[in-house]
Amino acid sequence: MSDENNILNLPAGQAGSNADAQENASDSVDIGTETTTATTTAPVAKEYPKQTPHDDFDWSIDKRNVASYSKEEKEKYDNVYDNTFVAITDGELVNGIVVGVTKTDVVINIGFKSDGLVSLNEFRDIPTLKVGDEVEVMVVEKEDRDGHLNLSRKSARITRAWERIVEVHKTGEVITGTVTSKTKGGLIVDVFGMETFLPGSQIDVKPVTDYDQFVGKTMEFKVVKINETIKNAVVSHKALIESDIEAQRAEIMSKLEKGQVLEGTVKNITDFGAFMDLGGLDGLLYITDISWGRISHPSEVLKLDEKIKVVVLDFDDEKKRISLGLKQLTPHPWDILPETIAEGLEVSGKVVNIEDYGAFLEIMPGVEGLVHVSEITWANTPINAKEFFKLGDEHKAKIVTLDKGSRKMSLSIKQLSDDPWNDIETRFPENSRHAGLVKNITPYGVFVELAPGIGGMIHISDLSWLKRFNHPSEYTKVAENIDVIILGIDKENRKLQLGHKQLEEDPWNTLQDTFAVGSVHEGTVSRKDDKGAIVHLSYGLEGFAPNRHLSKEDGTSVNAEENAEFMVIEFDRNEKRIVVSHSRIWEQVKTDEKEAAKKEAKVESDKTKKTIKTMQSKVEKSTLGDLGALAEIKEKLKKEESGE
Repeated sequence: MSDENNILNLPAGQAGSNADAQENASDSVDIGTETTTATTTAPVAKEYPKQTPHDDFDWSIDKRNVASYSKEEKEKYDNVYDNTFVAITDGELVNGIVVGVTKTDVVINIGFKSDGLVSLNEFRDIPTLKVGDEVEVMVVEKEDRDGHLNLSRKSARITRAWERIVEVHKTGEVITGTVTSKTKGGLIVDVFGMETFLPGSQIDVKPVTDYDQFVGKTMEFKVVKINETIKNAVVSHKALIESDIEAQRAEIMSKLEKGQVLEGTVKNITDFGAFMDLGGLDGLLYITDISWGRISHPSEVLKLDEKIKVVVLDFDDEKKRISLGLKQLTPHPWDILPETIAEGLEVSGKVVNIEDYGAFLEIMPGVEGLVHVSEITWANTPINAKEFFKLGDEHKAKIVTLDKGSRKMSLSIKQLSDDPWNDIETRFPENSRHAGLVKNITPYGVFVELAPGIGGMIHISDLSWLKRFNHPSEYTKVAENIDVIILGIDKENRKLQLGHKQLEEDPWNTLQDTFAVGSVHEGTVSRKDDKGAIVHLSYGLEGFAPNRHLSKEDGTSVNAEENAEFMVIEFDRNEKRIVVSHSRIWEQVKTDEKEAAKKEAKVESDKTKKTIKTMQSKVEKSTLGDLGALAEIKEKLKKEESGE
């Protein structure tokens, strides 16, 4: 038996004594050689300290307990022993050899003190895995709670995948991934064995609503965003498409020329025009360049996905903008205007635009004429073009002027008929009565139409004999019928002076006696202001009462909506004005009472004087008593004369 085996077979007591001397061993032995350096002593029985269960062997002493390693040799051989194993740290990636495969685990030797176990599920992507294969794993723990080496191939794959993803994000390299599932807002893509996120907005340049169609597909992507902290990556397929489109755009832009005719597809229609796909590059076809004629919306001419030819009007290399035209592919209608279109010709056109000054009629696509407001009717009354015309309506008109060079045409509707003012004196003589239609109302009067092209104005002062209006709308409204009388004709300026109140006699001539100064009438205060009050009287008349004439006998004042008696203190037929007073009534009563008292006192005084004279003529001889009575009578007369 060898020396090593002899050492292992030492008696328990001797082994324990060797172990007890482990810390103090200083002798060494050269393993692998027959020469040993030792101190030989005879075995001597001695006592050893009490030993713990496993502290029973000292490798520094030989089987005879006569030899030990020196400190330097011990350290040397300890290093030799340790260097036979691979030095590893937690989280390190290492290569290992498959040394065993069970139904649940794979045994992997990484050159460490012990082998590690990895779940067989982590090798599902390698169905042909066998003993001897080399695989990369991560050291999760060199020694777990049970003292086992903990390895993971999944963690190693994720780490390697993340390193690769970070690298391609820096370089912009195109990678391939497989869409594994759908998630909220996008898709999950397997890239290098790691899950990444593909937002719905990054799937295609066109909006995508059905995400399920991409699950299971292998596609190319670019890594557009990474988060080092949580090791999360965002990929994009749209970025690749845009890169291709950008390359196509650059190629197309380099070959563009103004006036070049291209074929495009209508990809989008808006209110202001249509976007055309020119084969990787978009161009805008403005609504004004679609047709020579006016259109309300591009959809009247174009349809989505329709292929049409367009001409390049302008382009901007920097902004990548291209302006296109469709109508420019055909001659301008004014350039091929038929000879039959001439001045004096009656034409029919559709209203395509309305302005304050008139309306434009399109007599043929791209050829328009203006009907000025002055050419709508023969009447001299103001015409609102936006009320007369409606978009899309058809009207007949006469061509008044035509200028092909400046592409302008003026039209007239009124000249389709004879001028009614030529025989105005015959049809509407002065003082004749007619029924008219209220067409317009202004602060100073009412415009009335008597016949097409013929009308006049009733001044606000000619609406009523009795009432004064702040505005004509207080008397009549637009579109109401009204009777008028012709007061005057101004043929040169095409104006009629109309009246309404003149249909009746002036009632002020007969009311002068009824509302004579001093007469009292019942009235109602309609409104009051700082100056006075307006009082409604009989026969529809209105009077004015100054504030000082509204006082009552008790010191108060007549209020609005209150009925009271009023005295006429002024009547002006020419100015159509009546001034009334309430206070004058009770003041007049007091004055009359005072005058009556004075008259009565005077009568009594005259009577007393007459009596005295009579008495004096009868008395022949004065007595003292008579003189006293006479004095009393005289005193009474004085008091009566003084008004006491």
